[in-house]
Amino acid sequence: MTAHRVAVVGAGYFAAFHLQAWRELGATVVGIADLEGARAEDLARRFGAARAFTDVQAMLDTAGPTLVDVVLPPQAQDGVVRAALQRRLPVICQKPFGTDLRQARALAALAQARQTPLVVHENFRFAPWFRECRRLVDAGHFGRLHGISFRLRPGDGQGPQAYMDRQPYFQRMPQLLVRETAVHFVDSFRFLMGEVRAVTARLRRLNPVIAGEDAGLVIFEFDDQRSGLFDGNRLNEHVASNPRLTMGEMWLEGEAGVMRLDGDARLWWKPQGRPENQHAYARGGEGAFGGAVTALQAHVLQHLEHGSALENAAADYLANLQVQAAIYHSNASGRRVVMAEFHPD
Repeated sequence: MTAHRVAVVGAGYFAAFHLQAWRELGATVVGIADLEGARAEDLARRFGAARAFTDVQAMLDTAGPTLVDVVLPPQAQDGVVRAALQRRLPVICQKPFGTDLRQARALAALAQARQTPLVVHENFRFAPWFRECRRLVDAGHFGRLHGISFRLRPGDGQGPQAYMDRQPYFQRMPQLLVRETAVHFVDSFRFLMGEVRAVTARLRRLNPVIAGEDAGLVIFEFDDQRSGLFDGNRLNEHVASNPRLTMGEMWLEGEAGVMRLDGDARLWWKPQGRPENQHAYARGGEGAFGGAVTALQAHVLQHLEHGSALENAAADYLANLQVQAAIYHSNASGRRVVMAEFHPD
């Protein structure tokens, strides 16, 4: 097995989940860089990283990484991703990816020009419940698949202190629900249902301290008369031991029946004309979203070691950002947006 040497850039809230995953996967974290040196040092101690840095360039040049893991908000990503790609170091970059679609396209193009992998850390499709549903779809379990809906209710956006203890920049983001959260489900819906052909969206703000939208409805249209509904708000909770495990509840419908995901990551199968029963599957391991972070990072290592097919390479991920832009355009214009006719530039 290849000895992977990972340099992590960013020591904020979500970096700990990445570092836990690298430890589980047996990778060596050769450095953690953050402008706040104390944060980098704290994570280096907690997760056994070789060194803490405040200078990314110095880390890339002296720590000898074979992979760079960028755990930064969009406005801080560009220079770091470019520095790694110029050195032909494979990169995993957290989402939201890029400050806008134009920057995301430029980074994807640079990765292709440098013939170096750039993967977006879009981990929800790696959650065990979505992987199991994809397996069942491929096995013909649903018959003809025709609908999906997800009701997002994590309950973490209440009151004047919403997100201040975890990710305070959420309060200032001019676009929040779709750009930061619903894009997970754009990707997961595409993973299960195929490419999005049209969207209709209505977005709103419920918590007045949030700059962007924190609630909304999005209707998706896919091929073969299939449809999807995302119904989300970040204020209310759904029934769950941990509301942030699945972030909500899902219904996946086909001619043979309905698969329901509950807040405790249980899947329930309701065959047509018969009672609902729990569907047995491996519900995942430690870490965020049933071990989805670890699964994504393991997937990237498999690609680097064996050349296996890569999901969510930056060039492919641009399709999610195109749909994201269409959702915001639909809300602003009050119209249904057909993807083949939509040119966000």
